[in-house]
Parts: sequence; structure tokens; C-alpha cells
Amino acid sequence: MSTRNCYCKLEGKRLIGLLLFYLFTFLPLHAQFNTDRLITIGRSALYFEDYVLSIQYFNQAISAKPYLYEPWYYRAVAKYYLDDYAGAESDCTEAISRNPYVVGIYELRGLCRIQQKNFEGAISDYNAALHHDPEGINLWHNRALCRIQQKDYDRALAELDTMSQRWSRNARIPAMKAEAYIMQKDTTAAIAALEHSIELDAYNGHVWAQRAIISLARSEWKEGEDYLDKAIHLLPKEADLYINRALARFNQTNLRGAMADYDTALDFEPNNFLGHYNRGLLRAQVGDDNRAINDFDFVLKLEPDNLMALYNRALLLEQTGNPKAAIRDYTKVIDQYPNFWTGLHQRAQCYRKLGMTKQAEQDEFRILKAQLDKRMGKQPRLSPKQMRKRSDEDIEKYNQLAVADEQEIQPEYQSDYRGRVQDRRVPMDYMPMYVLSTERHQSTVKHYVAYDRQVDSLNRVLPDARQLYIICGQTNIHNLAPYLERDSTSAVACWLRTMSQAEQEKSDMPLMTANLLENLSQAIELAPQNAYLYYDRGNAYVQCLDYQKAIDDYTRAIQLDANLAEAYYNRGLAHMALKHQELAISDLSKAGELGLYTAYSIIKRQRK
Repeated sequence: MSTRNCYCKLEGKRLIGLLLFYLFTFLPLHAQFNTDRLITIGRSALYFEDYVLSIQYFNQAISAKPYLYEPWYYRAVAKYYLDDYAGAESDCTEAISRNPYVVGIYELRGLCRIQQKNFEGAISDYNAALHHDPEGINLWHNRALCRIQQKDYDRALAELDTMSQRWSRNARIPAMKAEAYIMQKDTTAAIAALEHSIELDAYNGHVWAQRAIISLARSEWKEGEDYLDKAIHLLPKEADLYINRALARFNQTNLRGAMADYDTALDFEPNNFLGHYNRGLLRAQVGDDNRAINDFDFVLKLEPDNLMALYNRALLLEQTGNPKAAIRDYTKVIDQYPNFWTGLHQRAQCYRKLGMTKQAEQDEFRILKAQLDKRMGKQPRLSPKQMRKRSDEDIEKYNQLAVADEQEIQPEYQSDYRGRVQDRRVPMDYMPMYVLSTERHQSTVKHYVAYDRQVDSLNRVLPDARQLYIICGQTNIHNLAPYLERDSTSAVACWLRTMSQAEQEKSDMPLMTANLLENLSQAIELAPQNAYLYYDRGNAYVQCLDYQKAIDDYTRAIQLDANLAEAYYNRGLAHMALKHQELAISDLSKAGELGLYTAYSIIKRQRK
């Protein structure tokens, strides 16, 4: 079958899934849900990586039969795919309370807890799982890695010895022993364990990478490069392997090879900091100044306050004939390091190029006063022996290649779970207000019909063309007369006037916000059971930066309507503003569960 046909088939299945979703969604309330069918369709959506959509199916299954463990478990799987580890852990706990005999649930909750650095809780889950499945090697594997993370090396090694007796031909076990030895700084034992692992399985790229790290730490550059060659052959898309091999090649004065490795690493991981920073230094070394500037521009987009990158870019800007821009960068560095004489000397040179003699003399006087030697100001060439840790902020090391603070391979927990939607970049903006409109808005994933009794009563006496809908977004109502003539004193009328006044006062934000608060408070007095009015007033409080009052109003809105996803979302952002990390993630998780999938991107960003 051609690729095109496979793609069409996949899209067709997704379309069928969406149609079935709406079929179940719009069934009359008195209809009998086929819960097994909902779970089956949800699992199918999981298979096709439609994680957000799958959660909507499992939500319906949970609403229909909350005593079943399967929808809780599968919804936890979907949340794990989306990097919502706290939400997944909570769902796993619900599933276990309904069926404590399913090993996979403990295993998944253990992985959730590992991702949240709760290694003790993960060990507890693996203990429970091993009680039901004593031969589960992945459970043994992950528990041992948790012990290593807890620095409980003796117990970890004891368990790994037990594993070696049970599974003597498993190459992962000596590799894990090597991790424990490396953490204990016993490189001799680590090398022996890694070589044993390689004897059992020479096709595990991670083991070759671990062996390379030990060689690099010992400055055994040629040996390290050879090990990295093998690792890269087995793991050709791992950017960090190319970064490390570039370091090994650089220290053997193979600049062309190092440059090629940085290029390849950045092909696989375009936002890699070390790749851009070090490639920028190498490009400057070989006279490729303009492209070196491009690399440092990128680094400064990632880290605008990185003074090493600023200084290196300043040198390059000066060298390429842009002294004004160079002065801008030099000044930012000197503001932080007023005794950085090399920087003062370079800035003085730029001032003289621009005819700014007074400023140049001021910098030169500061240098003379410090009695610097005549060589100050010359840019030294890169030395193969000069490297700095990424966290080292000694500005005098501006010309040294940066290496990761910890040269180690991340523990390879045994799991097939991964995410998708959370990788998208989204702005951290609050959801807009709920307003009245003559147009209905419908999301393809988040199915929620906003309802208010008073709005419904008004609609019953209005023609179809003038029906009002409650939407989260921009209103399209400009001529209020037909609505206000029905009843100008109701909460709906007050709500409409509030929206109209806000539109007219957009150019004066303080006035608009003050009037919004006053008008919405008046509307709430008339309709204290309207969740959307509390939500809107919460948004108004956010505009005043009064996050606690906003949280109180969002909470009241949620009490009135537990399915109001935007209220959870905005309350999560308000908690973030107040540094309430756990509460923020909990609210954003609930918003994602209810269909606002952009919440998962923010959860992932907060975890980082």
C-alpha cells in the first residue's frame, strides 16, 4: 500500500472517530450509553495518538459507569502521553481503588511518580506490582533505577545482583550496575560492568554512550570518539551524542569534524543550546563571523541574559563593522561585570571608531587605574584544553567551549508512553470572557454547550434569527435595542450593556476594567447562580492583577458549573501568578481533561 493510501486510511479512521464522538455526545439524555463501545473507541483514538479526543470518550464512560476501572486507567494513559503526570497519577489512583489487582496500573502510576521525582512513591507502586507479578523484569528494572536516584546504592546493587541471578543474559542489568558505580565515582567498577553489558549485547547504543562519557571525563578523547561512533551508529538521531563527539573531535584539533557534528546535532534538535553556542565559537575561530553571529543570536533568543553569548556576539559585531551594536552588547556585560577590563578595552575601541572620544577615554582611564598589562584586549585563540561547565559564569571564560554540567545518560525507564499535543508552543494567555452572541461556536474536541436559564427564557420569545448564545470569545452584538426592549432591568440586559460598554471603552483600560467590575457585580446580584458572570468578573480582577479575588470568582464559577473548562484554565494561570505550582497544575490538568488541550503545553512548560 502506498504512503498516500496509508495516510488517507488514517485520516478516514480519525474522521469516523470524530463522527462517532458526536453521535454519542448528542444522544438524548434518556438514551442508554454503550460504555464498552465508548471505551473501545477511546482506545482506538489512543492508538492513533488522538490523546485529547480519547480523553473525551473516557470522560463519557466515567460519567456513565464511574465504578469501572478501565476508563480511569485509559484516561491516565492518555494524560501520561500528554505529560500531565499529576493528572495521570490521580486517575491511576481512582482505577486502583476500583480494581487493585491490575499490575499495569501500578506500573503506570510508578512512572508518573518518577516523572514528578517521587521515587519513594514509585518504589511503593513497584513493590505492589511485584507482589502480583514477581517475574516482571521491567518492574525490577524501574525499582532499581529509583533506588539509584535515591542514592540508596547498596540496596540497588543488591537487587541488581538478584536480577543477575534470575536473568543472567540480560544486558541491561550490568548497565544499571554501571550507573550505580558511576554515581559512587567508582569508574573502574563501572567500566567492568559496561564491558560485561557490551559482551551480552553489543547493540545497545546507550551503553556505548555511557562508556564514552567515562572516557571524556578522563580526557581520553580518541577513545571517547570511538565509543561515540558506535553509539551514533546505533542511535543516529540522538543530538547529545553528536554534541559529545564534537567535543572529543575539538580536543583532537579536528575542527572540521567538530563543526559537522554540531551541524548534525542541530538538524535533529534545532533548539540545542550547547550546539549553537559552541558552533558559534568554532565559526568565529575559522573566520565565519556572520554565521557565528547567527548562532549567538539564536542562543540569546533562548537565554536573553546569557552574558557569555552577549560578549562573544559583541566581539563579532565589532569585527564585522557594527560598533554601535557591539557597544550595546558590551555595555550589558560591563553593567554586570564592571571590572571586566577586557570588555572595557573593547568598548573603548568601538567608541573611538564612532568618534565618541570622551566615552572612550572614560573606559581607558578605568583600565589604566587598574594597571592592566599591555596584552589586555587581545582575543586569545581557543585552546583544546579550555572548557567550562555551562553553569560557570566567569566572564573571563567567554572564549571557552561549554559542556553540560553533568555528563551522564538519563535513566532509561522501561515505558512506551510519550506525548504529542504538549509539544506545541502556545501563549500563556487567559481564556477570554463569556459573552452573548447571535452565533454559536463549536469546538471539534471540547464539546460544551453553555446554558443559562434566564438567557433560555429570553430566547423562547425571540425569533430564531435573534437567538442568543453564550460563547467564550468575541461578541457580534452591536444593536441592543431589540433585546433591551424586552426587559431592560434583567441580569441578561445588564450583561449585554456590560459587553457594549466594554467595547466602547477599550482605549481606556483602567476605566473599562473599573466599569466591568461594577457592572458585573450588579449583574451577579440579579443572577447569583450564573457561573459565567463570576467567571467574567474573575477575568476583570486578573486585569487588575488581583489574582486572589480572581481565584475566588473562578472557584465560585466552578462550584456552579463543574464542567466550565475555562474557569479551571484561568484559575490555574492565576495560581501560577501567585507561585502556587501544585494548584496551578491541578487546575490546568482538569482544563485539559475537559477539552482545553492547550493546557498540556503549559503544564509541560511549568514542569521544566
